[in-house]
Amino acid sequence: MPPRKDNDELRTRRSLDKLKWETAEQLGLDDDLKNPDELSVREAGKIGGKMVRRLVKAGEKALAREGARKTEKNLE
Repeated sequence: MPPRKDNDELRTRRSLDKLKWETAEQLGLDDDLKNPDELSVREAGKIGGKMVRRLVKAGEKALAREGARKTEKNLE
C-alpha cells in the first residue's frame, strides 16, 4: 500500500495556495497568476512578500494569544 499524504500537509498546502490567490487578487495580479509564464519576477516577489507579511502577522497574533492563555492559567 503506497504511503498516504499527511492530512496536515495537504491542509497547509491548500491554505498557502488560497493565501497566494487572495494576495494576488488584492494586488491585481490574479490574472497573471493563472498563467505563470506571464508572471514576472517582480510580480511574484510582490505576491510572496505580501504573503510573508500576512503570515508573520498571523504568527504574532497566535503567539500573543498563547501567551495570554498561559498567563491566565498561571493566575488561577
